[in-house]
Amino acid sequence: MPDSLIQLMLFSAKAIIIVVFILLLLAGILGLLGKGKEKLHGRITIKNLNKKYKKIKTILLQEILPKKAFKTYVKESKAAEKEKITSLENNPQKNIFVIHFHGDIKASAVTALREEVTATLEVAKSSDEVIVCLESTGGMVHAYGLAAAQLSRIRQKQIPLTVIVDKVAASGGYLMACVANKILAAPFAIIGSIGVIAQLPNFNRLLKEKHIDFEQITAGNYKRTLTVFGENTKEGRDKLRHEIEEIHQLFKNLIHEHRPQLDILKVSTGEIWLGTQALELQLVDALTTSDDYLLSLYNHANLFEVSYHIKKSLGEKIFSGGVTLLRKNSIPDLANTLPYMATYLNLDLKQPHT
Repeated sequence: MPDSLIQLMLFSAKAIIIVVFILLLLAGILGLLGKGKEKLHGRITIKNLNKKYKKIKTILLQEILPKKAFKTYVKESKAAEKEKITSLENNPQKNIFVIHFHGDIKASAVTALREEVTATLEVAKSSDEVIVCLESTGGMVHAYGLAAAQLSRIRQKQIPLTVIVDKVAASGGYLMACVANKILAAPFAIIGSIGVIAQLPNFNRLLKEKHIDFEQITAGNYKRTLTVFGENTKEGRDKLRHEIEEIHQLFKNLIHEHRPQLDILKVSTGEIWLGTQALELQLVDALTTSDDYLLSLYNHANLFEVSYHIKKSLGEKIFSGGVTLLRKNSIPDLANTLPYMATYLNLDLKQPHT
């Protein structure tokens, strides 16, 4: 068979695979966009972190210690566990509930957060503690406002709330963090960005050049202050700017309510700071990582990780599989871009963001 024919067959096969793959990705994106219309099915899972840490320690000691010394450790550990159980009958240990929040621009994780908080509040007492390991660069105001409100439910029940930031809690992320009784951050974590932004492109001049008319009919003077295709006015810009300022003031008020020791004018400029700088500004209370903080509580409290898992739809599974396949085939840029494409396709660009 001629080489040219073989090459043609190989090229055709690759082309077919790419077309099918693109169709699968489109199906996945449509599945993601329709997610809000589907009924969510999920379940709460609890992981005992004390057992996890003890198991890790045992595995390491088994390799490090001589066989006889390890047997002695196991024997003493079992005896200590029995003694601990007996003492707990009279003096119950403090329970600590650990929740993880990884925020995107739409604060999608709030769906799980509200279930995790609800489950925790069913059993937690004022003598217990809730720890939220928070990572977020912020996003939509109303979405992060709801996330902060979920954390406020814990405070309202008089249960101590600690937020730990290992990487970033900026803008909407800090809106959530400031609700806590105590904020801990890693030395190089990014903290702050206390500000609000709204942005969108405008194609009106381009449409005029191409002699394309854009019609928009609204009821109410400020139903649409700025648009993507229409001609924006000074009045519309001023109105949106006023709305942004009002949201920013509400943001500052919430922070001042929970952290009155802050110089709110100094920290609400939209700047970001590293953990060490944030400590000096009193944006956080201490420097540590979530690992060190949890390990410091390991011998004195019962640690439970609470998580809510949502069953993925077929479209989401196809989409996730497609992104994974792209990464495995050395196409990282497209793989990293697709999830954001799916987000922005369903996003009002004028929506203020923290």
